Parts: sequence; C-alpha cells; structure tokens
Amino acid sequence: MNINTFVFNPFYENTFIIWDENSKEAAIIDPGCSDKSEEDSLDEFIKKNDLIINYMINTHCHIDHIMGNAYIKEKYTPEFLAPEKDLFLLDNAAAQAENFGMEIRPSPKPDKYITEQSIIKLGSAQGEFLFTPGHTPGEFCLYFPVNKICITGDVLFFEGIGRTDLWGGDYNILSQSIKSRLFTLPDNVTIYPGHGETSTIGHEKSFNPFL
Repeated sequence: MNINTFVFNPFYENTFIIWDENSKEAAIIDPGCSDKSEEDSLDEFIKKNDLIINYMINTHCHIDHIMGNAYIKEKYTPEFLAPEKDLFLLDNAAAQAENFGMEIRPSPKPDKYITEQSIIKLGSAQGEFLFTPGHTPGEFCLYFPVNKICITGDVLFFEGIGRTDLWGGDYNILSQSIKSRLFTLPDNVTIYPGHGETSTIGHEKSFNPFL
C-alpha cells in the first residue's frame, strides 16, 4: 500500500491519498483542498498514478479537514464515510468557516457513518476504524494492521495531541482515547497525523510530553 501527503489550506492540514499499487484502488482522507490550485494538485496526482477513488473519509469534521468534501464527492463520486457524532460539525461548516473569516462550500451528507465495525478494502489492503473521541465527539483513526499504518487525524501528533478547546473537545476523553486505543498498537506502527510530520507509536509512548 502507498500513501501520499498533501499540505493544504491556511491551517496546513495533511490530506492523504492511500492506494493499493496493483489495483489502483484509493481513498482520500480528510480532503482539505481549499482553492483551485490545491484541487488541481490533487487531480494531477490522481491522474498521473491512474488511481480509482473508492472512498472519501473524514476522520472528524472540523473545517480544515472537510474543505474539499464537496469538490471530491462531485468529481470522483466516492463512497463518503464520516463519524455520526460529528455530523453537527459538518452541518455547521459555514459557521465554522465564519469564525475564521472564511467561506466553505456546503459538504454533502455521508453515505455511511463510521463505526468500529466499519472496514475499507483497497485491493489487498484492509483498514479498520478505532473510535478515538476527545478532539471531537466522533473522531476515528484509520488503522491498517498488516501495513503498520495509522492515520490519526487530530488525535495524536508527533510529540503532540489534538486541541480540546474547540467545539466538542474534552482533554480527559482525548487522553483516554490515545492510551486505550492507540498506545495499545505495536510500537512500530507509523502514525500519519492531520498536521505536521509522521511518527511512530513507540516514539510517542516514550517522548510525547502530553502523555
């Protein structure tokens, strides 16, 4: 399985494309593209690699992670997965944007809500979802056990954790989510967070100052 990172929008959000090399089946995680140049860079990459976009996934629904939802859904018609408990954030995208002096196209509704029983399949790769609330009430991380990859949204960063002073945040819940759902993963799992650089579970267990 392959993964590519794009840094989009004024919040420097990480948008991920993950795909199976043989089947070219792909998923876009947290599409944050906020203008035509960012949309074009995503489109060019998809075309260059002959990718088939099967899924669009929101780990959570803060504005910086959903800016490209409308564009991606319209252009590639993927199955759209998002957390049900974050639907209030999706429905209030315009209000979120207004808080930052921005505008956003209304997001479509999810085709399916993510649960801990949800799985995605990209060729031979299979991903599962870990419920990790705290940054938002509904956030999920996406974990590929065989590939030792976990996309952690705004839950766990390189030597950092997600903010809990935004809509629906709770520090105690976030801390418990990390310790019970992420720190129980193998130390050699690489994490791909919603902002900043990659890390590993082992590094964060040893060096994350917030934990």
